[in-house]
Amino acid sequence: MGRVIAIANQKGGVGKTTTAVNLAASLAVAECPTLLIDMDPQANASNGAGLPDDVEREKTVYDVLINGVPPQQAVLASELDYLSIIPSHIDLVGAEIELTEQDKREYILRNAIESIRQEYQYVIIDCPPSLGLLTLNSLTAADSVLVPVQCEYYALEGLGKLLNTINIVRQHLNKNLAIEGVLLTMYDSRLRLAKQVAEEVQKYFGDKVFETIISRNVRLSESPSFGQPVVLYDALSIGSQNYIDLAEEIRGNGKKPGSPDATGSPAPANHSSE
Repeated sequence: MGRVIAIANQKGGVGKTTTAVNLAASLAVAECPTLLIDMDPQANASNGAGLPDDVEREKTVYDVLINGVPPQQAVLASELDYLSIIPSHIDLVGAEIELTEQDKREYILRNAIESIRQEYQYVIIDCPPSLGLLTLNSLTAADSVLVPVQCEYYALEGLGKLLNTINIVRQHLNKNLAIEGVLLTMYDSRLRLAKQVAEEVQKYFGDKVFETIISRNVRLSESPSFGQPVVLYDALSIGSQNYIDLAEEIRGNGKKPGSPDATGSPAPANHSSE
């Protein structure tokens, strides 16, 4: 049965969608059957994974959530043999309101994907940059949540709310939800601030921080505008290698030992390798 990982952070501009697209693509390159579910109404993950706006999207994640369409009918192929996508649609903007009328509204995505998750080794969910019902559905459906944190000022701003939401989901909706890890993104080794933020995040989250760090990279920033994951746009770029390393870390290690719980309490850490 596929391992479901939600990529979540309600703070915008932290590399959430970039991580969802490129982690999914890197897992696919490793020949792991992977499904990317785009839960963000902006549909940036759909476009960045290779589905241009003009591609025929007869069914989307909106239809799965609101109209009860079987998810198999919404799955589209990508350029990568092992990567499939359930695309988003702008109609998701109103889904938050429509979902409030439905019974067991937090479980709709979880129940929907139960029928297809066994077809994939990994299911990656790109959450919207908010803590509404779409994100709650994603966290309830997930086995774990990966949290991208940018190496910039106010990096930890708002993380307390996300960790609190994760705890609430654990208590009431999905008791097995784990924190997959905290991913440092937009790292620039030339900046003292970036190094300070990295140290602060590692001190706060301990061994829950991935060893892989996503560096600032021009090719990584360019690839969405060409509708390609960076591994297709420039396989030799630093950004591509970073996400391949992250995929290998997730495949090989899963949960790290000594991880903190969702309160963010740090565990004893040894970052000599970082």
